[in-house]
Amino acid sequence: MGETMAAGELPDPSPYRQPNGSSWPLPPPDGYTEDDFFTLDLPPHTELIDGSLVFVSPQRAFHTLSMYLLEQGLRQHVPNGLRVRREMAVVLGRRNVPEPDVVVVKAEAVKSRRQNRYQAADVLLAVEVVSPDSEDRDRDTKPHKYAAAGIKHFWLVEMTGENDRPMVITYELDPVNRTYVSTGVHHDRLKLSAPYDIDIDLTAIDEL
Repeated sequence: MGETMAAGELPDPSPYRQPNGSSWPLPPPDGYTEDDFFTLDLPPHTELIDGSLVFVSPQRAFHTLSMYLLEQGLRQHVPNGLRVRREMAVVLGRRNVPEPDVVVVKAEAVKSRRQNRYQAADVLLAVEVVSPDSEDRDRDTKPHKYAAAGIKHFWLVEMTGENDRPMVITYELDPVNRTYVSTGVHHDRLKLSAPYDIDIDLTAIDEL
């Protein structure tokens, strides 16, 4: 009979070694958990989705520039009680720990510079910039999970137009149905009053 492996235990990696010398752990029978995720030695920006590890491919320049543009725009007028962070893990539940591209969190959730995660209850806004390798996760899987976890605001960023500029689709949570409702599609300028007063020139990506 096959050997049962408890969550967090890794098998001898030699049978799974790849030609280039790297190796992949064999997942536990019921999938990985939050505890496993923060214990394993994983590549940067790995996510835990439904108990499975999701690895990130190299990103396009659009992805990096859009994150920078939105992060700086959100910081400009962020209230004292909130903080803006980029590429931080968010614990949605025992088997789901995604890493939004940008988040706005409550100031009291920021504990130290060694911190590596936030709880969903501390997140006011999650932002995902769509990448070719993660289109379904960014457009479907993650928004549904963010909404179910009660994150009030969600932005989806797509590359559009001849100039490859960001288009930002903004959503707000319907607290009764725990689903997102679109509040607008923004091309050249992102001007909002929620989650706080925000005014971002999306065409400024051309200058980065």
